[in-house]
Amino acid sequence: MSEDDKGGLDMELASGIAAFEARDFTTAVRMLGPLADAGNPEAQYRMAIMMQNGLGAVRNELQAFKYMKAAAEAGLGLAQHGLGFMYMQGECVEQNPGKAIEWFEKAAEQGLQGAMTTLGMMYREGNGVARDEEKAREWFRKAGFDEF
Repeated sequence: MSEDDKGGLDMELASGIAAFEARDFTTAVRMLGPLADAGNPEAQYRMAIMMQNGLGAVRNELQAFKYMKAAAEAGLGLAQHGLGFMYMQGECVEQNPGKAIEWFEKAAEQGLQGAMTTLGMMYREGNGVARDEEKAREWFRKAGFDEF
């Protein structure tokens, strides 16, 4: 791929993300869809959110899951966190707290405070794991909370 092609893709991604953030979901789907299908994790993550919620396109849980999983497997922390929530809540996929924990841990390893906090809550409540107050405290501390 030439530098011109790469620059065009970067511009397309940036424009698609800008449309997403501006809540112009129809434009975002049009711009990010081809990039997501080509394997871009940032585009896949945003397409997953739009497909999951029917933003700019008809709601499609299967496609939302596929995009989120692909972006998570590519190492995008936000997608790992999002996939954890899909498994935890049983949205777009069968509920599986054990898999939720796995994906939240991957996101937490990348420093995502929300994933650390969610892990703390899951251990405190015994959601998908054995209830473990010490592990809960450990995750809350990692997330930056002194009191919990």
